[in-house]
Amino acid sequence: MTKIEFEDPSMNIKKPKGSIRLFFVTIFVSLIVGAIGGIGGIILLSSQGGELAKRIGLGDGGLTIPTVRTEKVILEESNAIIDSAKKVSSAVVSIQQKKTVQDIFGQVYESSGAGTGFIITSDGLILTNKHVVTDQNADYSVVLSDGSTYSAKVKSLDPLKDIAVLQIEARNLPVVEFGDSDSLEVGQWVVAVGNALGRYENTVTVGVISGRNRKIEASDANGANAEAMDDLIQTDAAINPGNSGGPLVNLKGQVIGINTAIASNAQGIGFAIPINEAKTAVDSIKATGRIIRPYIGVRYVQLNKDLSTQNKLPVEYGALILRGKGLTDIAVIPGSPADKAGLVENDIILEINGEKISQDNSLLKLIQQYKVGDDIELKIYSKGAEKTIKIKLEESK
Repeated sequence: MTKIEFEDPSMNIKKPKGSIRLFFVTIFVSLIVGAIGGIGGIILLSSQGGELAKRIGLGDGGLTIPTVRTEKVILEESNAIIDSAKKVSSAVVSIQQKKTVQDIFGQVYESSGAGTGFIITSDGLILTNKHVVTDQNADYSVVLSDGSTYSAKVKSLDPLKDIAVLQIEARNLPVVEFGDSDSLEVGQWVVAVGNALGRYENTVTVGVISGRNRKIEASDANGANAEAMDDLIQTDAAINPGNSGGPLVNLKGQVIGINTAIASNAQGIGFAIPINEAKTAVDSIKATGRIIRPYIGVRYVQLNKDLSTQNKLPVEYGALILRGKGLTDIAVIPGSPADKAGLVENDIILEINGEKISQDNSLLKLIQQYKVGDDIELKIYSKGAEKTIKIKLEESK
């Protein structure tokens, strides 16, 4: 089984003879004679004027000899990569974490770590990964591209996604430009920028989009703090410890993802959160000061044809409500909107407001199109029959 890890903050020939020569000479002479004959033919044909041209169907005028011009075009992808990195780098920051720790012998020492983020507003809002700044007992600071350092406050943590927003007290800061992660194509060039190993600020790596809509279960290096994540971008652009929270950028210099995890036992397999999923979080924090997400309160598996066939399920799409392996990974959260609506384990949610749940439109992705308090209609398959239920979205805690 492939182990997926969060990108946790980084810690400390011969000459011819005889007949052969004669053969070459013969070919050379033949080529010359042929060329002269061809030129003569062209001159003769042209000198006969329009009459000969008419006889062979070439029109009223003399014969026109088309010319072909070949131009060699050199595509410099490197120029696009350079421009892209320049555009975004000034808004990429290094996030430093410091914490006082006491070991079992009573000795006190300072622990440190590092991650990456990027500035999204000129007055100091910074987007990063939640797992970079999740320690409430640590102090955080931000180092800008010009070397200036600011104390940072964790403004909000996303309850559903590995996203966090920091705030620093600064003005007139450079900001990134958001792209459209829904329009990404597999094979498209991308650039990753980050604080590699917690030591090398604004390190630039290059790769392509290797896949889309990936679903993984990520944990830290010790296997703890496991978290299921879906709708991720897969890339082979090198993502190293310390890159967490840094931008994944297209060749226009637009951020299209937030680097978040790697497959630790593989080469060139990294994952990023699509920026479109962060846009709602950014809008929320600008409007309310915190990240508010709607939820229904179920744990699910995204169905496809193979999975449905293996498990002899009656449908090939939808979200199958299913508990996880851990004791706390229950299928339906008690008291949640799903619980109140009567959803139970093994129910399959097929549609939300008439829109099918599919590999490209997961349950979570569709729900995020709505707001807390919205009433939505779910089409479900339950106990051998399809039915429709209504549910009111609540805020995820």
